[in-house]
Amino acid sequence: MKKTNVYLIPGQGADKRLFNQLEFDERFNLQHILYSTPKRNSTMLSYAKKLSEQIDQTTPFILVGTSLGGMLATEMNSFLKPLQTIIISSAKHRGELPFKYRFQKQIPVYKIVPAVMVKLGAKLLQPLVEPDRNKEKAIFKAMLNAKYPQFLSRTIRMIVNWDRESTNANIVHIHGNKDNTIPIKNVDYNFLINGGSHMMTLTRGTEINKLILEILDN
Repeated sequence: MKKTNVYLIPGQGADKRLFNQLEFDERFNLQHILYSTPKRNSTMLSYAKKLSEQIDQTTPFILVGTSLGGMLATEMNSFLKPLQTIIISSAKHRGELPFKYRFQKQIPVYKIVPAVMVKLGAKLLQPLVEPDRNKEKAIFKAMLNAKYPQFLSRTIRMIVNWDRESTNANIVHIHGNKDNTIPIKNVDYNFLINGGSHMMTLTRGTEINKLILEILDN
């Protein structure tokens, strides 16, 4: 039996370790999308097209993205033909982003912040904004430490300038009601994780895993 590839796309401050608790059955083959530093003026769409070069389109595949990875999966869904696209703790268009991102499109404060300071700020704020992250403190800290400052700075620019205003109805959105990074009040979600934070792909991995398998079985 030919397996279906499941491409896992991590968040901005994460890597494949974010998906440590996901275990799929023999029908699926897990593949990790690996990030490179975007070009200076990359958009969400152009970066999604670059990353999509890692996807084998000759065999059936599924996209699963978290946070920034969910935004990129949303863009890929618009020009690829996945069997299913599932996003977690993310946004399907700019209207679901919090005000701090939408505000900066008009007043681009991010442009005057050095890349090194962006990384330092993320390291200081992450445990404060999403305290649930401390359940897996060592992994989250290691993933963020491994990020190049330039990657963080340029992906912030991509998020701030994301121009997608609508999305396809076939995207399944899982969101937590304790997500402080992308608050649920702006999100049109399909499945709610009660008490789930922005970090729940790892901190609530067993529960997320079960839900994803249920979605794929339907």
